[in-house]
Amino acid sequence: MPDLQKILVLVRSIAWEAADILRSYYRKSSNALDVQYQDSEPVTVADVAINSFLWKELQKALDKEDVAYLSEETYKQQHSQLSHSQWTWIVDPLDGTRDFIEKTGEYAIHIALVKENRPVLGLVAVPEAEKLYYATKGSGTFVETRDGKSIPLKVVSRDRIEDLILVVTRSHRHQKLNYLLQKLPCQKQKTIGSVGCKIAAIVEQQADVYISLSGQSAPKDWDIAAPEIILTEAGGQFTHFDLTPLQYNTGDVNQWGGLLASNGQFQEQLCKQANEILKLWSDS
Repeated sequence: MPDLQKILVLVRSIAWEAADILRSYYRKSSNALDVQYQDSEPVTVADVAINSFLWKELQKALDKEDVAYLSEETYKQQHSQLSHSQWTWIVDPLDGTRDFIEKTGEYAIHIALVKENRPVLGLVAVPEAEKLYYATKGSGTFVETRDGKSIPLKVVSRDRIEDLILVVTRSHRHQKLNYLLQKLPCQKQKTIGSVGCKIAAIVEQQADVYISLSGQSAPKDWDIAAPEIILTEAGGQFTHFDLTPLQYNTGDVNQWGGLLASNGQFQEQLCKQANEILKLWSDS
């Protein structure tokens, strides 16, 4: 078993450097980002540059291990290697590309180390907030600021399910998801871009629930792996609607179906209600 704490020190340094590089791209005009579209999703020169940087640097963190690297830019070429690797870096060099292009500031870098099918280490860097969220299995969640100070984070409890604050997306909305969100007992909402930024809001006690419901597409492993361990190590939960744990590096990078991330307080109740609401949608 690799020394996760030793790896974490190195990867935190890598994540800060990647955040600085990404911020330099963020300050350029949209025309300079050379936006292309793959499967209807935007990709910029920043995505490619950060992916290349992370691939090179992360190889050093586990250079004696048989470790694969999975990201949006590489997974099609490395598909056969991934299923046979015990250790896999699952990386999103730029989560929230649309927010990056639109200059909302709500974009992030995700880095997760997955053993077999579950994350054991995760980092989410939020460059514009100058914050780095990190967690390792069994050791809690922390946020580090630019001055090098780290503080532990824990999710907050609310008195009633109606008091929970939903964090919702600007994009990837469809009728079925809107129907579900309208029928839930918690109706307070906060709109945030990147999945990493959404989970950061939950561990910072600014929100409580995030729901993903696949439509024509689904979130990918690199969207979820790092945010999941950061949330769960802070005391929250991130599961399918049937309460089963998420699985990564399975051969299908899509996380299909309904996923619910929360402070954990009403996880079972919310998942049950979500299934009941979706049944009404199907019957209508």
